[in-house]
Amino acid sequence: MRMRQIAENVHWLGAIDWDRRLFDSLIPLPDGTSYNAYLIQGTEKTALLDTVDPPMADVLMAQLEAVPKIDFIVSQHAEGDHSGTIARVLEKYPAAKVVATPKAKTMLIDLFTLPESAFVTVADKEVLSLGGKTLEFIHTPWVHWPETMVTYLREDRILFTCDFYGSHIAASDLFVTDKGRVYEAAKRYFAEIMMPFRGVIQKNIANLEGYDVRMIAPSHGQIYDEPAWIVDAYRDWVEGPPHNTVVLPFVSMHGSTRIMVDHLAAALVDRGVRVELFNLAVTDIGKLAIALVDAGTVIVATPTVLTGPHPLAAYATLLANALRPKAKFLSILGSYGWGGKMVETLAGMIPNLKVEVIDPVLCKGKPSPEVFEKLEQMAETIAQKHKENGFA
Repeated sequence: MRMRQIAENVHWLGAIDWDRRLFDSLIPLPDGTSYNAYLIQGTEKTALLDTVDPPMADVLMAQLEAVPKIDFIVSQHAEGDHSGTIARVLEKYPAAKVVATPKAKTMLIDLFTLPESAFVTVADKEVLSLGGKTLEFIHTPWVHWPETMVTYLREDRILFTCDFYGSHIAASDLFVTDKGRVYEAAKRYFAEIMMPFRGVIQKNIANLEGYDVRMIAPSHGQIYDEPAWIVDAYRDWVEGPPHNTVVLPFVSMHGSTRIMVDHLAAALVDRGVRVELFNLAVTDIGKLAIALVDAGTVIVATPTVLTGPHPLAAYATLLANALRPKAKFLSILGSYGWGGKMVETLAGMIPNLKVEVIDPVLCKGKPSPEVFEKLEQMAETIAQKHKENGFA
């Protein structure tokens, strides 16, 4: 992809990664991704905002062939997919200075052995003039690392946000053309990357409210030329109450647990509660993460394996603990052949979740009428608690 103009003397450049399907050896990328960098040319100085993932470095360097000089390389986030090619850019432009927060400077030196002499650190709200183009650097810690910042281009009212408001999408369209597609991708991105830091992100959103933003240009995914809707979506994901939804990740080896899951799901739906089931043997774990953003209740269902939970259920529980969704209630369904400590094991995996635990329902072998009655009682309890808390 060639350099593309987004405003006068402001260009997108970077790489579209159509083939990538896994990020950090953990996160599925069903739609690929992009690594967006931006070139801002003032009358006196030129700045490059972010770079690309090192495997895509040649794409970026080819785009820079016709750029005679870069004075500043702005690192908004030290992670390799954004800053991993800074060393290559410095080789071409050895006089350039790397602009970063003080924390980012330390991390960039550690991660990429960049020379300390190459850096200029900026304080929160510090301004850099390029000549007719004024950059203001706003610290946004824990979006999603401690050193992050965003950059506001005053004259063009563009907010460059790096991971903030980003989405993993490979597309030839420079700007958002399909809001539905981007909404899901951005929500997946928020769920997998940002959700554990909701409290700090809420403060960062508030800190940006005073800026007149015409365009949001993230470093993953498409550019928002109508940014209000993604800002509103983030506010809902961060601040909004949980929904009247039960998220139920499950795994079943011989059918007993699945019978319990299906019965509980039907009982909940009869009581007006929305249910999202995720068979952990086949599910896209990113879809589970998306559902956790709005969940009012999370129920993990698993058979007993060697006296503990099935490994897939254990993984889903660890994931929920790491992502820290705003769910208010949690419970466990389970089946066993002779005994075990499945409930105790799972309970020990969720220290980060501030939830009320609803009594688990377990069965030995196939579910009995007594088990079905307990599942009906669980559904009634959940429906009542959702109603009392105003979940909609």
